[in-house]
Amino acid sequence: MTKRTAYQQVRAARRTDKIGLSALIKGLTTDWFELHGDRERGDDPAVVAGLARLAGRAVVIVGIQKGTTLAENQARHFGCATPICYRKVRRAYRLAARLGWPVLALINTPGAYPGVSAEYQGQGQAIADCLLTGLALPVPMISVIVGEGGSGGALALACGDQVWAFADSTYSVLSPEGYATILWKDAKQAPVAAAKMQLTPAELKVNGIIERVVPEVRTANDCQTLKTELTASFEQLQQLSPTERLARRNARYAQFK
Repeated sequence: MTKRTAYQQVRAARRTDKIGLSALIKGLTTDWFELHGDRERGDDPAVVAGLARLAGRAVVIVGIQKGTTLAENQARHFGCATPICYRKVRRAYRLAARLGWPVLALINTPGAYPGVSAEYQGQGQAIADCLLTGLALPVPMISVIVGEGGSGGALALACGDQVWAFADSTYSVLSPEGYATILWKDAKQAPVAAAKMQLTPAELKVNGIIERVVPEVRTANDCQTLKTELTASFEQLQQLSPTERLARRNARYAQFK
């Protein structure tokens, strides 16, 4: 089998037939109850948040989602979260802390919404507040990159005790096209940029950015396998005291300074 190039990996992460977050949540959990709104400005469907049971365990789920149709993608800004989205995630984080429930974060985004309106609404502050709240959560948290994990838009949810990535995924500081545009003023150099960015799951694991590469989830059986792995990892994290868990989480991210 021919080894994929980095840019072929990028294209695989962007595939429109990847499992959607709604289907993934349905396959992993029961008793799903969705939350809406950031309690400040409104609601935005680019981010999903809610309560559910994972193998009988109560969990809080947050996720950045793309659409499966053009209309859904337009409504969800093609998976680019706005400040409302990050405030909704922060609201869910705080609820998890109050309830003492672990958090599962699911990520598929090319990056935060780049519109001027988002800047006027405090995009940077919203991401920073979301990230700080996530890093300080006293409950276990696992982040899973389902497709694209782009820039600070993904990092706000990729702040768990562990970060996993699907086999067909990427995680990077910005898109290869953006990297190529900044360095060479030519977005067509994206394949060259992708090769330099070390954004594939294999490279991310070697560099300690993620803990686990997860086989692609496409079927109900795949969901059951992932559910078993998540349940076991949450149980291991739950055995640590909040103080020890936070110390380990802070040490995990401090190494990337």
